[in-house]
Amino acid sequence: MSRVKNKIAFITGGSRGIGEATARLFAHEGATVIIADILIEQGQKVASEINGEFIHLDVSNESQWQKVAKNIEEKYGHIDILVNNAGITGLNENIGPGDPENTSLEAWHHVHHVNLDGVFLGCKFALKLMKDRGGSIINLSSRSGIVGIPGACAYASSKAAVRNHTKTVALYAAEKGYKIRCNSLHPGAILTPMWDPMLGDNQEMRQKAIAGVAAGVPLGVMGDASDVANAALYLGSDESKYITGIELTIDGGILAGSSAAPAKQE
Repeated sequence: MSRVKNKIAFITGGSRGIGEATARLFAHEGATVIIADILIEQGQKVASEINGEFIHLDVSNESQWQKVAKNIEEKYGHIDILVNNAGITGLNENIGPGDPENTSLEAWHHVHHVNLDGVFLGCKFALKLMKDRGGSIINLSSRSGIVGIPGACAYASSKAAVRNHTKTVALYAAEKGYKIRCNSLHPGAILTPMWDPMLGDNQEMRQKAIAGVAAGVPLGVMGDASDVANAALYLGSDESKYITGIELTIDGGILAGSSAAPAKQE
């Protein structure tokens, strides 16, 4: 219960799913956890339950980041861990088709504003808050940042950019001698609320859909949020002090084979 003891961890999108699991695990392992999210009621509930702090933040909004960074600097002086977790697929937000032929430019921009601009801004302000003491930046990319996703082109593009920006930040921090590490996580087939539009509300159909996804996973099951949280804990702890610029895949073995191949039209 002390792998991140006395560290200050800032987690975006920490009110549910992977972010919530990470916040709870970090708190259990001794960190002071600050949850940032646009879901106020859910975020406040999680923060209260882990004796943490909640901050309302739209990660795509630079002025909000500036205000949050200033408040953190005044209250804590620094952060030790940033988990850039907030993100959207574009499928949950009712912004239209996600394929490359029919996606609107507005929808493309919206997904990138949250997924990519949010990570860029998080890294930008974390560098300033960490550079005197060092720290760990953990960016949530995706399996979709490594392979193409025909039905969610903006999501795949944004996550691929997160993958690359992570390496740039890692090298920049090393070049500047900041002792800040930056790594990316690449979850795939993790059962979180992000999957709800694809799985539906009917429980029988939902279980069939889950079984269908699991059938394409070498380990035979979908992962859960704790699988990703445990990886984030490793990268946030001093156990990974010699690791920067990597991409850690958490997908049950999908990318070890050919399960990422697109489905054929009948």
